[in-house]
Amino acid sequence: MFTASDLAAIDATLADTDRMLVEQYPGNTAARQPVHTVYTPADTYTPDFVAQWGETAQKAVADHGGIAGLTAELGVADDLVNDVAERVSEKLATEPIEDLRLDFEDGYGNRGDDVEDRDVLAAASAVTQAAADGKAPAFIGIRFKCFERPTRARGLRTLHLFLGTLIEQGGLPDGLVLTLPKVSTVAQVEAMAYACGRLEDAHGLAQGRLRFEVQVETPQLIVAGDGTLPVAQLLHRAGGRVSALHYGTYDYSASLGIAAAYQSMEHPAADFAKQVMQVAVAGTGVRLSDGSTNVIPVGGSEQVLAAWKLHARLVRRSLERGFYQGWDLHPAQLPSRFIASYAFYREGFAAAAERLRDYVHHTASGFMDEPATAMALAGFMHRGVSCGAITEAEVVEHAALTTTQLAELAFPSRATRPQ
Repeated sequence: MFTASDLAAIDATLADTDRMLVEQYPGNTAARQPVHTVYTPADTYTPDFVAQWGETAQKAVADHGGIAGLTAELGVADDLVNDVAERVSEKLATEPIEDLRLDFEDGYGNRGDDVEDRDVLAAASAVTQAAADGKAPAFIGIRFKCFERPTRARGLRTLHLFLGTLIEQGGLPDGLVLTLPKVSTVAQVEAMAYACGRLEDAHGLAQGRLRFEVQVETPQLIVAGDGTLPVAQLLHRAGGRVSALHYGTYDYSASLGIAAAYQSMEHPAADFAKQVMQVAVAGTGVRLSDGSTNVIPVGGSEQVLAAWKLHARLVRRSLERGFYQGWDLHPAQLPSRFIASYAFYREGFAAAAERLRDYVHHTASGFMDEPATAMALAGFMHRGVSCGAITEAEVVEHAALTTTQLAELAFPSRATRPQ
């Protein structure tokens, strides 16, 4: 019915749409996303920081009944307690921190230019040493001061000194992450993209090498005065440099006038902001991170256990809502972070593997899964493998898939993606 001329006319009409989908909505990649980000004042970082946090986390568990007991207390199913406990114990010993941010913003404060310059140089040197010694986490970087007028020049100077020192002393780490806080307008993101380009030119870096996270901490980024949604616009105005959106629990809550006692990752105001963020990033390849809880597992046993239970519940809640990363503020939060995360993936692994195996190998089963569901099943398992909750051998055994095949199912190209 449709002639070649008809098809050509339709193609011409949809050319801009085709281009937009490819350029702005390329989909997610198989690159690893950490399950958490740890923040620490930049002047506290040493090459042994990660190991020290791991040791402190293990001691906290040992002081309050041991890892198996804690795993059971946090509601993990009886048949999975020992399995999860063993895996988490190994995680705390070998990779207690997946992503670390050296903070020059709220956690550091304003100490004067001379002091901050000194601390920036020391932090960059410590990162270089840690990387050389194999002690750096998979992802590491800085959070510098925001681009509001009073702190803009200081933030840019810190960024310049940090990157310049890294490059002089051996180069940028593969897992470098930069965090731009307290963003309130798209223009601030455009300014950061411009700054990244200038830094690349100055240091002879490849164009696009520098990317950055945006912290969503102001209501103006969710809904602007003109009724638009800046958080959705900024993703497409930074030349592909925005890597993630991180929700800032306490700054955002305070901006809305929520009383301190009720500021939480699960407040309805937080859920609204995060749902807008989630819709904004869908299909773009930009990652999401939930925020933190400032209820820390310290003090008496009753207080510590209550804080662990709260943290584990909040981590699980985020995972169930599609937020696979969050913030941790204290080493004693690491056990509950990994127990909740590992339990999430271990509990769902057997069913996901069976359904994915049946889908790929066209085996009759009780489910009629579509390609989009298979992609979600594979994505779930891929994340489990990335954080250590699931092994590659288990994927082969239970899903009859290699990890390469799993990644191809989880992150297909737009040309082959389920429509």
